[in-house]
Amino acid sequence: MTMTVLEAHDVYKSYVGGDGNELHVLNGVNLSVPRGEMIAVVGASGAGKSTLMHVLGALDKPTRGYVVIGGEPVHGRSEAELGELRNRTVGFVFQFHHLLREFSALENVMMPLRIAGKPDEVARSRAAELLARVGLSARMTHRPAELSGGEQQRTAVARALAMDPQVVLADEPSGNLDRWNAEKLHELLGEVVNDLEIGMVVVTHSRSLAARANHVLLLEGGRLSRTEVDEVVV
Repeated sequence: MTMTVLEAHDVYKSYVGGDGNELHVLNGVNLSVPRGEMIAVVGASGAGKSTLMHVLGALDKPTRGYVVIGGEPVHGRSEAELGELRNRTVGFVFQFHHLLREFSALENVMMPLRIAGKPDEVARSRAAELLARVGLSARMTHRPAELSGGEQQRTAVARALAMDPQVVLADEPSGNLDRWNAEKLHELLGEVVNDLEIGMVVVTHSRSLAARANHVLLLEGGRLSRTEVDEVVV
């Protein structure tokens, strides 16, 4: 039986706008992500895709409904408990890599392990293993400014995998890359899902990346529905 690593149950998210009116972004989202599968989420700009990712990753709380990560409910936890749950179960990859510029690639990948209190030698060994996995063995001591855009994003993928997460959430991971580097990243993400048997949710405008997903979902009107790769807006 396939394990479900991420669930969203009837999730709503609303904000109060500057005019005092309530803005409804998510209107009853339901989602189930099995281990070893990639789910692509597409939709128009402003549809709420990033909001959805923040709620799924326990970076933001839903107005109504609930999220379960790796069998562990997110609701009812303190901020400290949420931080520990995120670090242990979720890996994040964003459009902009968010690497710490004063640290090397190796040190950036070590960071989640250090935050979790892992011994330095364990963190260093794990980071080196992951950088080798993403093809950066020869670039471990380089700082972000010394890496290409594709190398920076691959370092971000390695960092997302540092804690052996249940699920990886990737928000427009190739949106800032040229076509060649984007294709290399898409290939890497597909390999990560298959080889490590993690769950992955990717928000994307790329047909190439969506085509690698097991399912493509359209976020429209605050709800998710099945769609086809040909419907992805480039």
